[in-house]
Order: sequence, then structure tokens, then C-alpha cells
Amino acid sequence: MGILALYLIGIAALCGAGVFYISRHFRRQNSSVMSHIQRRKREPYLFLFPTLLLLVLMFAYPLINSSIMAFQYYKLTAPDKVYFNGLDNFRKLFADSDVWLIIRNSLLYVVASVAGQFVLGLTLALTLKKPFPLKGLYHAIVFLPWAFSAFVIGLIQRWSFNGEYGVINNLLMKLNMISEKVAWLGTPGLSLFVVIIAMIWMGVPFFAIMILAAMQSIPADVYEASYIDGCGPLRRFFRITFPYIQPTIIVTVLLRTIWIFNSFDLIVVITNGGPANYSQTLPSYMYTKAFSGYDFGLASSLGVMLMAVLVVYVTLFLRVTQYNKAGDF
Repeated sequence: MGILALYLIGIAALCGAGVFYISRHFRRQNSSVMSHIQRRKREPYLFLFPTLLLLVLMFAYPLINSSIMAFQYYKLTAPDKVYFNGLDNFRKLFADSDVWLIIRNSLLYVVASVAGQFVLGLTLALTLKKPFPLKGLYHAIVFLPWAFSAFVIGLIQRWSFNGEYGVINNLLMKLNMISEKVAWLGTPGLSLFVVIIAMIWMGVPFFAIMILAAMQSIPADVYEASYIDGCGPLRRFFRITFPYIQPTIIVTVLLRTIWIFNSFDLIVVITNGGPANYSQTLPSYMYTKAFSGYDFGLASSLGVMLMAVLVVYVTLFLRVTQYNKAGDF
């Protein structure tokens, strides 16, 4: 209750400061003392303030509370025995014999999913850019997976890859590609493969939409000049199309990597981390520890570690890709 009270006091102070700053800005804006340049410098902060306030209201308290719980013994099975235990949760986390398997699964899951979504999304965007009959209808069908919830997609994949009566086994046996039924969800290695397929299928439309929108913003006269100069398709793509869409690709890859790394719903619905944690990733493992083992302290320590990893990743990714210089011609 003490933390919540301090949080509410901080929110009230932030709101008061924001209202005071905005009212002061508009009073000065009407006066002739404040220059136009000074007003232009302050306007971005005024536009950002409502979003910042919303983020603080929705995320600040859970973030602070989970960060505190990461250093506590906090189990719902023992609500009267909550106390600070230092780094014991982190030691317990890395002492788990399955943690390195789960880390490997997480890296494979993220890299394979993002790579598959990017390649198929780029191919789909290049295809949809060209005119053909019933293009609008095809757009709606192709982008349909992005409209489904992860829960629905997870159920579809779970029933499709069922080892006994799934449609995948039935189809592969009719094509003589397998001679007996495969336990996709119960075989180490194959279970994670099924989740990766589901994630790729769900995320391809997002890549396609973003890249297609970026390509449609490229000036037509640039392509006309390339045709006159005799540029081939490959050279036109790498010299014109790719430099223009590079900022969009960087942002899209960054966002999808963060979202996929944090996702756990597909894994929980399709395999629930099985068999023997061979399809478990760090977020799904955190979910399991929190809501199956009721160990909120250990789950919070894992969440803090994931947050630190993502902050480092974003910083390095933007520096390596030179996002600030992307799109400069």
C-alpha cells in the first residue's frame, strides 16, 4: 500500500506539473516576448505529454512493483512470508538445469521467426505492388492472419499438428511424404518448429503491410529514370527500392523482434512448453513460474532480466544498423 500511495502522489504531481507547463506555454504564446523559435522547441514536449502520462499511468506501477518483487521471496502459496532475499532469485534462476535449453530455444525462436516473417513479408510486398486482377480481394485474404488473435491461431495449429487426428499428418501421408503418424507436439525439436511456423504465419502480413506502404511512397519518377538508364530488376531493387524502405525495415524488424521475444501465448496454447521444456522460451517460462508455480519473485527476476536484455538489444541494434542515417540520399 505504501508503494501504491507514493505512486499515486507521483502521478498527481506529474499531472499538476503538466497542466502548469501547458498553461504557462499558452500564456507565453500570446505574449510578444517569447520568440517563435522558443515555441517551436517546446511544442514536441506538449504533444508527447499525453502519451507519456498514459504510459506512466498504465505501466509505471506494475514495472516498479515487479522490479521490487524480483529481489523478494514472494510466493502466493506463502503470502505471510514475503521478505527481501537479495539476489537469491537470480541465483535460483541460473541454477535451473533447463535454463540454458530455454535460452537456446528463445534465440532460435526469435531468429527463425523474424527471418521467416521478413523474407516472406518482403516477397509478398513485392508481389502485391504489381497490378493484377482482384488485387483488393487478395489483399484482404493475405492480411487475414494479422486480424486473428494468437489464441485462435494457437488452437488452429494445435489441432492441425495433432499426432493422432491432425490434418497435417493426414495430408503428408496421402502425399507419401511420411509412412506413419508423427507426434509433432510431443517430439523434442518438432514442438518448437510448430510454434515457429505459427508465429511466421501470423506475422507475415505485418511485414508485408509495412514494406508495401514504404514502397508505395517511393516517387514514380525515380523508377522511370531507372528504366531509361537501363537498370535491371536486381540493380533497381538494391539501388532504389531497398535504400528507400531501409528505415521501415529497421523499425519493423526491431518491433517484431521485441514482440516475438516477449510473446508466450502461442507457446502456452500450442505446447504449454512441452515436452520437457523443449518448446519453452523465457517469457513462457516466466508465465509458468508465475501462474503455475505461483513464484512471483522468481518470475519477476526473470522479467527484469528480459527487460535488461531488450534494452541492450535495442541500443546495439540501432547503433549497428545506423538508423539515424538510414534513408539519407
